[in-house]
Amino acid sequence: MDLPNQPTVSPAETVTPQGDVPPATDTVPAFDEQRFRPVDPSTGATAPVANSVPRGRVAANIGADLVSSIQSLVGTIVIAIFVITFIVQAFQIPSESMENTLLVGDYLLVNKLCYGGQGLGDHIMPYQKIQREDIIVFHYPVDPTQHFVKRVIGVPGDRLKLVNKKVYVNGKPLDEPYVHFIEPPNNVFRDDFPRVDIPAYGLEGKWWLQMRKLVEDGELIVPDGNYFVMGDNRDDSQDSRYWGFVPRENIIGRPLIIYWSVQEGDAPATSTLAGRLQHLAYAMTHMFSNTRWDRTLRLVH
Repeated sequence: MDLPNQPTVSPAETVTPQGDVPPATDTVPAFDEQRFRPVDPSTGATAPVANSVPRGRVAANIGADLVSSIQSLVGTIVIAIFVITFIVQAFQIPSESMENTLLVGDYLLVNKLCYGGQGLGDHIMPYQKIQREDIIVFHYPVDPTQHFVKRVIGVPGDRLKLVNKKVYVNGKPLDEPYVHFIEPPNNVFRDDFPRVDIPAYGLEGKWWLQMRKLVEDGELIVPDGNYFVMGDNRDDSQDSRYWGFVPRENIIGRPLIIYWSVQEGDAPATSTLAGRLQHLAYAMTHMFSNTRWDRTLRLVH
């Protein structure tokens, strides 16, 4: 029955005022408030949700993904450790002893496989032999926890000497275009090596006694299994002249490339935690301006 005086509104013009809850109709399903599942209005039964996944299966999937992620992470760590231990390793140049070949702030990748490991595989694999003028990274014989980088000057069996800073090996002068001098000849022990009559400042006592037994006719004889090394910056290098030979087992490898080179800034690192953090912050904020771009990715030879 139609009520009097009520305007007629077509379905297309029907709107829902803001704030009012629309009336429930038989075309809009009710919901179970606990699970938000639709309810059949005719029967009151809760309708099943399509594509529902049991909680146990969800937990199992999450657990499997977690295990897979951990396995990938462990695999990456194992590969990284293997590479660092047996193939390549990064080192930083901390001193001026190899200038101008290597500068303070150069970061190197060192090939640890090139010389082999003095094992049975050395006769099978095409490893290189350590030769004169090779640049090597090695454990410092006096303190093996430290790593040094120098150039090989004498190999086992060589007879060597320095005369007025000039190196002679087996009676012949060594051509060294890489050598850098900063002082005139004014240090007898350093510039006219070996000298068994004049000890020098910084000379290792054990080496002083050993060296005297290996000098013949003014030449130092390099024994088997050992190498005589010096820095390219001959006037500012603590090397075999002062502490002796490098045993073969101390040699780690040969530098391949300078993968980054950075100038020392105005905030040098200190041993304190605050000093290190300050140095790190300085390096990060001045990375682009302090990077030696002409040395970055340069091969070492």
